Amino acid sequence: MVLSKINAAIADYKKWLNSTKHHPFVHKWESVQHFQDHWDLGAADPPAMFEGSFYNAETRRLWQTENWQPKRMMTEFWRFDPLTVRLMFDDLFNETREVEGRISRFLFGCDTVLRDYRKIKSTRIDNNHDHGDFQMIALYLAFRYPESYAPYDFSTFQKAMTVFGAHDIPQSNDLARYFKVLRTLMTFLEKDGGVVPLMQKHLHPRRHFQGKTLLLAEDFCRFVAG
Repeated sequence: MVLSKINAAIADYKKWLNSTKHHPFVHKWESVQHFQDHWDLGAADPPAMFEGSFYNAETRRLWQTENWQPKRMMTEFWRFDPLTVRLMFDDLFNETREVEGRISRFLFGCDTVLRDYRKIKSTRIDNNHDHGDFQMIALYLAFRYPESYAPYDFSTFQKAMTVFGAHDIPQSNDLARYFKVLRTLMTFLEKDGGVVPLMQKHLHPRRHFQGKTLLLAEDFCRFVAG
């Protein structure tokens, strides 16, 4: 990535943050706070806990569209095989292990549970757990560890890397690289000194997550790609 291009984009981003009256994506900060308040793998009713951990006041599109419903399928998996799903999330959220391996094992677990689910629930038409594009897996990580991970969209990442002048533009999903790039961008955003306060003015102190989060770097990439 070219430093001058990053700095120019940061200047434009600050102008946008300063001139925007209502930030259209602050619901992500609300969802992170809600997840932080409700996630509990020791809950007596894991499917209900999982379902209740996802919320914001504006949209469900982070985890649901007409043809993409990963949260609904994962709730079904919790009901079908709670022990396996518990182990899957325990591993995904284990920060002592490399993230690439955790993501791969989680996706393998989804495939395995879906296969078993379809054998038992043969009358259902659920043929996809909708985690294969990595968007929902990234969301789980971003909600659990917001300082280290962020929501993911491949096309946005690819476009942003092009604007930043990266020599090696990603041609396929690379979630680990995405997180590394966001951490690098976060360093530049924090070093600037003006970005964080401008973003903070859009956040409600009791509704939105107030801690350090890569959501800021992800929002910056979305702005640049747009």
